[in-house]
Amino acid sequence: MSTYLLLTTLSPQGIQTLQVVPERLFEVNREIEALGITVVDQWALLGPYDFLSIVEAPDDTAIARLSADLASRGSAHVDVLRALPVDNYISSLVEDDTAS
Repeated sequence: MSTYLLLTTLSPQGIQTLQVVPERLFEVNREIEALGITVVDQWALLGPYDFLSIVEAPDDTAIARLSADLASRGSAHVDVLRALPVDNYISSLVEDDTAS
C-alpha cells in the first residue's frame, strides 16, 4: 500500500451540503473505503484548503479513480500528493550515489 495526501477544497455546493448534513463527510469516507482505499487520518484546515486526508491505496490507479470520482461530483477539488517514507527516500539517495 502507498500513502497519499489529499488536500481538499470544497466548492460552494460542497460547503452548503456540509453545513446542512455534516455527517456527509463520514459518508464520503465510507465511499472511499469501498474503493479499497483506507482513510488513515483526517483534519479540517484553516487556510487555502478545507481538509487534509491521509489515505493508503494499493496503487496510483486507485487514487486516480478516486480523484476522478470526487471531481465528477462538483462538490470539491482534490490535490493529490504521494508520500514516501523519509527512510525510503534517504535510502534511494544513498543507492543512487553508489551507482555513480
